[in-house]
Amino acid sequence: MDRDNGVDGRMGDDRGDDMDRAAAERAGGAMGGGATTGAGGGADTDTNAGGGAGTSLDPRWVSEPAIHCAAVLTETARFVTAVEGADLATPVPSCPGWSLVDLIRHTGSVQRMFSGLLRKGVQERPLSRDTDLDLPSTDDGYPAWLTASAQVADHVFADTTLDAPMWVWGADAHARFWVRRMLFETLVHRVDAELALGLRPVIDPALAADGVDEFLVNLPFAASFAPKTAQLRGADQSIRFRCADRAGDWLVRLRPDGFGLDPSPADAADTRHADATVEGTAADLLLFLYGRLDLTAQAITTSGDDALLGRWVENSAF
Repeated sequence: MDRDNGVDGRMGDDRGDDMDRAAAERAGGAMGGGATTGAGGGADTDTNAGGGAGTSLDPRWVSEPAIHCAAVLTETARFVTAVEGADLATPVPSCPGWSLVDLIRHTGSVQRMFSGLLRKGVQERPLSRDTDLDLPSTDDGYPAWLTASAQVADHVFADTTLDAPMWVWGADAHARFWVRRMLFETLVHRVDAELALGLRPVIDPALAADGVDEFLVNLPFAASFAPKTAQLRGADQSIRFRCADRAGDWLVRLRPDGFGLDPSPADAADTRHADATVEGTAADLLLFLYGRLDLTAQAITTSGDDALLGRWVENSAF
């Protein structure tokens, strides 16, 4: 979901085609590497990407798939409320080079592309990103189009067995992966729109902690479309990410062959050494991981190895 994302498909216009070709690789990784699953549903992961990453879904921070489904609609509605009546040519500072219409177009395109993957229940990496986006003919039609994109997704969710095995690029080789990924694409870009319009974003703390987990669990599998993650290596160095306002503690280990979440039980987190720590509210941690806050932000507290934290920031974007 980096800043030059988009989704390729039947676009209807040529604006932003370079941005659109990158979507499946960065927003969804649909043409990239990572975890694949065949008909039997077994994950076939790139061993260099994961480096022993912990991939279990901890129920303390991960919401049920039904909550993710509902939240896609809720977050989209909040996005649309923010942009309705706004000048859609407004620049989006957190996504350099984008305007609000680009942000809306990207988010709705991701929703429609992921919905297409879910509808097909793909069992191997798609060879095509062709998606019928049904784009509006004028910019002022984009807010309503984004609402319709979320409704398309909602109808697909209702017809999908979310626990069914499915090809994914990340850690959880089930249909629910795409719902969760769609949710946080939508949520973070809703925040981008609000920031661009001078609004104060509000993120539900439980959902934010879920988003922190989703980012950290999947990042080790993102090397094919986030190549800088290959620099996240170390001699058993570790970074702790800790919520200040609710339960939430993740320890990421950097090893010579890769990086990923420490597989130790989370209730042992306080006894696990970390070379550096980043702490903030769940919402602020989420925004930090997505590059919307930096290490100098007052909302973020850090300690330990500054060079290690700088290396994380430099190489963890996707």
